[in-house]
Amino acid sequence: MIRIHLSRLLGENKEKLADLIRSTGLARNTVSGLYQETTSRLDLDTLNAICKHYECSIADLLEYVPDEEEPTRDVA
Repeated sequence: MIRIHLSRLLGENKEKLADLIRSTGLARNTVSGLYQETTSRLDLDTLNAICKHYECSIADLLEYVPDEEEPTRDVA
């Protein structure tokens, strides 16, 4: 699973979604999807715009968290 830390970046910089949208020119739906972590695809230009705006690395924005594996069942 990929975690998106846009809400944390917004909070740390005391910004609202509208501030990021205005500054980067990104679409509201794109930014909202990232903020709510409901997006399933990311465009490199989007990542670039956000990292440029916050002067951060991709690792500050995205985090890989391994999925929990289902426990194996013993078959007797």
